[in-house]
Amino acid sequence: MTYTIALVAGEDSGDQLGAALISSLKTRYPDARFVGIGGERMRALGMDCWWDCSELAVFGLFEVLSHFRRIWRLRKDLMARIESIKPDVFIGIDAPDFNLGLERKLKAKGIRTVHYVSPTVWAWRAWRIPRIRKAADLVLCLFPFEPDFLAQHDINAAYVGHPMADQIDAVESNTAARASLGLGDEQPVFALLPGSRQGEVERLAEPMLEAAEALKAQYPEARFITALANDKAAAVFGAASSNHPTLQVNAFRGQVREVIAAADVVICASGTVTLEIMLVSRPMVVCYRLSPSTYYLARTTNLVKAKRFSLPNILAGEDLVPELIQDAANGAEIARQASGWIADEKRRGALKHRFERLHETLRCNAGERAAEAVAGLLEQR
Repeated sequence: MTYTIALVAGEDSGDQLGAALISSLKTRYPDARFVGIGGERMRALGMDCWWDCSELAVFGLFEVLSHFRRIWRLRKDLMARIESIKPDVFIGIDAPDFNLGLERKLKAKGIRTVHYVSPTVWAWRAWRIPRIRKAADLVLCLFPFEPDFLAQHDINAAYVGHPMADQIDAVESNTAARASLGLGDEQPVFALLPGSRQGEVERLAEPMLEAAEALKAQYPEARFITALANDKAAAVFGAASSNHPTLQVNAFRGQVREVIAAADVVICASGTVTLEIMLVSRPMVVCYRLSPSTYYLARTTNLVKAKRFSLPNILAGEDLVPELIQDAANGAEIARQASGWIADEKRRGALKHRFERLHETLRCNAGERAAEAVAGLLEQR
């Protein structure tokens, strides 16, 4: 039987998850048709991408509101196209603010729905739990503690692990990565990863560059590198760099993993990239900045329940890496935390050991397990 599978990935990390899932589903169903919203990786596997996932990469409540009309029209057009082809299953990959509403409407019309990546309702916005229950026939979870939490709320969920844990091995030496990027043996090398969303880069590029200036003063031989996800991110980072004419930052398009592996310390935005850094096994300083209005609303309405926001710390249940949020994510503090990793070899060794243990927990052939769960819905029909 030939299946039609609709998918919507909301950003670059969703494109990675979607590509691993499509690859495994194609092994099971070589003639399956994949349509919807995706990125370069999903497109390379033959998916018919009606829109690119960058169209949905909007971050923060008030940022979403400013794009509301455009996104509303896109979702209306997308809904019509999906209804017209009546796919055998719809898979919303992350992007819960966009996908859950879409899934609920499609489920009501008799289309099986999967939400891939459990929303972090265990950390914040618990009011979304009933929405998930109404929207998804199945939730695919990246982290082992999530299915039990969702089961307490009568939500069908399965732990599949994270594809990156299967794809990535810890990188003992940074020599090969530096050679591939055209770098020499300079010490130390700091990677600046301000995020893939335009809003993230706008808020984090400047403090990261200020931190680089401070680190350069402390380590005159230091090198600075960055990986930028798309043209918008590159333009914003380039504009911020113009305020630091004496600072040289080698910028690479994509090549995130090589940049991480080449670094001694990574200064990064909070998000999936922190998991990638953990799997490569590099010390990091994690930064998180929302727009002032979004941050004020989150604090005053008690939306945030979790004590920690970076994935390594959440998975470990302890503070393995520094987390700097809002005003604390300033150049001086970022530089202080980054230099702390350089100065303490014993601390770096302990971190590497903890990262290895977490890696093994997540390594469980995630793409195949996710495909197996989706196949169960398809064949149940």
